[in-house]
Amino acid sequence: MAEIGETLREARMRRRIDMTEVEAATKIRAKYLRALENEEWDLLPGPTFVKTFLRTYAEYLELDPRLLVEEYRQRFERPSTQDLTPFGPGMSGQRRRRQRPRRSAGPFLVVLLGIVVLGAALYLLGVVWGDSSDNETPKASATATATATATATPAKSSKAKKKKKAVPARAALRLTAGATRVYVCVVDATGKAVVNGDYLEPGKSTKTLRSQRFRMNFGNGDIRMRVGAKSYKAADLGKPIGYEVRPGKKPTRLSEAARIKLCAT
Repeated sequence: MAEIGETLREARMRRRIDMTEVEAATKIRAKYLRALENEEWDLLPGPTFVKTFLRTYAEYLELDPRLLVEEYRQRFERPSTQDLTPFGPGMSGQRRRRQRPRRSAGPFLVVLLGIVVLGAALYLLGVVWGDSSDNETPKASATATATATATATPAKSSKAKKKKKAVPARAALRLTAGATRVYVCVVDATGKAVVNGDYLEPGKSTKTLRSQRFRMNFGNGDIRMRVGAKSYKAADLGKPIGYEVRPGKKPTRLSEAARIKLCAT
C-alpha cells in the first residue's frame, strides 16, 4: 500500500485543492494537515488526534478513511503499556499460595443483634400507635407522594429548542438570467470551468451545479443566483461583476483582479 501522506497529497493535488481551502473546510490547522502529508506524527497532539484528523481529511478528499486509519494503527500506533507488561515467573503460583486473612465473626453478630432489637422495637411501636394513626396515614402519604411527584417532575419548556442545521459539504448553484442576455463563466473548487464563457439568454437557467466552492464572472448584474434553497440577486452596476459562493453562506463579491483571472468579458 502507498504511504499515508503520499496518498493524501496525491489526492489533494489531483483535485487541485489548496491547503488553505482544506483548512477552511475541515477546521484543521494547516500545520497539522502538512504534518499528515509528511507523516510527521510527532508534530501532532497525540494518536487520538492523528486518527481523528486523518479520518476527517480522508473524508474531505473522498478517500476511504477506514483504510488509512487502519494503516496508521498497524504501522505507527504503539501497543498500550498494559499489553507490554509481562507477568514475572512464578507470580501466579505465589498468588494461589497466599492465604486469605480470616475474618472474625464478632462484628457481624453485633450488627445482626442490633437489627433484631431495632425490628422488635419498631413492631411494638406499631402495635401501640397503629390504631390512632390508621386514619391519618393514607392522607399524609398521598399528600407527600403528590408533593414529591410535583417536585421531581421538571416543568417542560413551551418552546422546543431548534436544532441547528448542518452546513452542507457542497454548495448547489443554479443561475437564471433576467430580462437581458448575460455572459456567464463559473469555475468550481478544482479550478474547472463548469460554465466556460457561455451566454445565458433572458429567462433561461443553468443546470444545478455542485462543488465545495464556486467563483463566477458575469457580463452584467441582470442575473439571479440560487444557492441551495435561497435566491440572491446580483448587484446591477452596469458593468461586469464577480461573485464567490460557499456552502451555507451568502454570495460575496470578488475583487476586480480575481474576477478578471476567471474569464475575460
